[in-house]
Amino acid sequence: MTDNTTPPQGQVDRPTIVAVDGSTVSYYAAAWAAADAALYRRKLCIVTSVRTGFGARALSADTGAARSLDVERVLGEALEVARKAAPDETLPVETALIAAPILPYLIDRSRSSGMVVVGSRRLRAFGRGLLGSVSTAVTGRARCPVAIIRSAPATDAASAGKPVLVGVDGTPNCIPAIRLAFEEASRREVELIALHAWSDTRGTNLIPTWDAVRELETALLAQSLAGFGERYPEVPVRRVLLRDSPVRCLADEARDAQLLVVGSRGRKGATGMLPRSTTSALVNTAQCPIIVVRHL
Repeated sequence: MTDNTTPPQGQVDRPTIVAVDGSTVSYYAAAWAAADAALYRRKLCIVTSVRTGFGARALSADTGAARSLDVERVLGEALEVARKAAPDETLPVETALIAAPILPYLIDRSRSSGMVVVGSRRLRAFGRGLLGSVSTAVTGRARCPVAIIRSAPATDAASAGKPVLVGVDGTPNCIPAIRLAFEEASRREVELIALHAWSDTRGTNLIPTWDAVRELETALLAQSLAGFGERYPEVPVRRVLLRDSPVRCLADEARDAQLLVVGSRGRKGATGMLPRSTTSALVNTAQCPIIVVRHL
């Protein structure tokens, strides 16, 4: 049996960290983070910063005191949102108000966390956009998976039954994302869709031996998934192979998924599945929550 079956490292005993800034989308992130933390029985830490930028200057005493009162209100509201999303009283939740800029804090905490969760819209709070640029930067530097939330988590039964979608590129780089996608699908008790798109051409027939190429790509997908079925027999898996743009395929399929999981590195060139540019495009286009898993 291959290393594919290794359990997600630190997924249970490490906390989920969610950053909030008073914007609506950050409260969406808090709600999603609470629900996901409850699935893993992790501790949830809700954090915000008195300073709102990458390197914001120190505040005056009066301004700092006023800002502290404001962000304490934000933490209280986020805590209420989280408790409603995960009403189980056994879920440990803590809040943290920090004086340092939020990005370095999140990067540092990611080393000992199971997940970092942030909102993705550039909504304004405290006169600045705390999470707008941070959501992009943290996906490229965090040492744990990062969840990007763009809208209110759906709580109806139909949405809860939607599948988890994972992008597969046929290289070892995607294995951490596949591993986490299986774990998420198992805990949510839903189907997993493993999607592999291997060409950026559309509606053309540039490769004369296309059947042979498809056979090769089918084998790559199977190899990437090897071992996971045995470890997660309860997860039904649907394999999707498409000759099309990876971004377009994943974004289209994500419309009917409750979660998209992708890796942050992939092979280069026209046949590459998930290079950084592809991941960045998906973060900006996918309508469902997206988890980015870096290959460290």
